[in-house]
Amino acid sequence: MRSFTKRPGWDEYFLEIAQVVSKRSTCLRRFYGAVIVRDRVIVSTGYNGSPRGEANCIDTGKCIREEMKVPKGQRYELCAGVHAEQNAIINGDPVKMKGATIYIAGFECDGSFADGQPCLLCRRMIKNAMIDRVVYMDRQGSISEYKDLPGTPNK
Repeated sequence: MRSFTKRPGWDEYFLEIAQVVSKRSTCLRRFYGAVIVRDRVIVSTGYNGSPRGEANCIDTGKCIREEMKVPKGQRYELCAGVHAEQNAIINGDPVKMKGATIYIAGFECDGSFADGQPCLLCRRMIKNAMIDRVVYMDRQGSISEYKDLPGTPNK
C-alpha cells in the first residue's frame, strides 16, 4: 500500500530528482541540481560546484563572491564553479539531448527555494545542446517553464 496519496506528474517527478541531485552541490551559496530527460528517460544529471580536480568551496570554506557580497547573477568570472545545467550538458550524450527537457531545482544556503531559471550562459548552452524545454522551480517552490531560449519561438 502506498504511503502517499498523489502520484506526481512527470514535471514534478523530475524536479524532485533535480532536488536530490542538488544535495551533491559543493557551493557554499546555493545548491542546484539539473536533470536532462528525453522521452521520460534520464539522459544526464549535474550539480553546481568546482571543476573536477579543483578544490571545492565547501572543503575550503571560502567563497569569493560571498565575501565580496556579489549578488546572484553577477560577476561569475570570480567563481570557479560550474553550473548544474552546464555539468548535466557536459556529462550527457549530445544525440540523446536533442529534443530533451532540462529540469532545474535549487536551494539557498538557508534551505529556502532558489530561483532555478537558467542564466544567459546556461541558456546558450541549453540551446546549443538542442534541448527544447526548460522546467525549473522558482523562489516560491512553484513549477515554471522558461520559454525564451535564443532562436526558439515561444510555444
